[in-house]
Amino acid sequence: MALTNPNEHYDSQLTLGEKIADRVASFGGSWTFIILFLASMSVWMIYNAAAPGRFDPYPFIFLNLVLSCLAALQAPVIMMSQNRQADRDRMDDQLDYEVNVRAEMEITEMRMRIGEMAEALARIEAALEKR
Repeated sequence: MALTNPNEHYDSQLTLGEKIADRVASFGGSWTFIILFLASMSVWMIYNAAAPGRFDPYPFIFLNLVLSCLAALQAPVIMMSQNRQADRDRMDDQLDYEVNVRAEMEITEMRMRIGEMAEALARIEAALEKR
């Protein structure tokens, strides 16, 4: 019986958009993103608070718009990725269930065989004691 990796099979069926969404969600939930995001916000605020050629003076209304757009785009992408992860988890759960059912059937069969062997051994012992 050839074994296949269900994760590789699942990944091979993803569309380009789904792969991009997973990468965006993965990057959006990383320390790299958080550090880059905080650094860029700091640079934006410092520049626009002090530089003579500032394009978004305090109270940073354009920055607020950019952050709102980022949140509006990032939230559905993360939700799509989480939904796919939930689908993958359900598939893994189904495979685990099937493996457990097969293992239980094999264990039951082995217990029956051991019981039969114990009975046969008892008959042999009884026959030897009669001699």
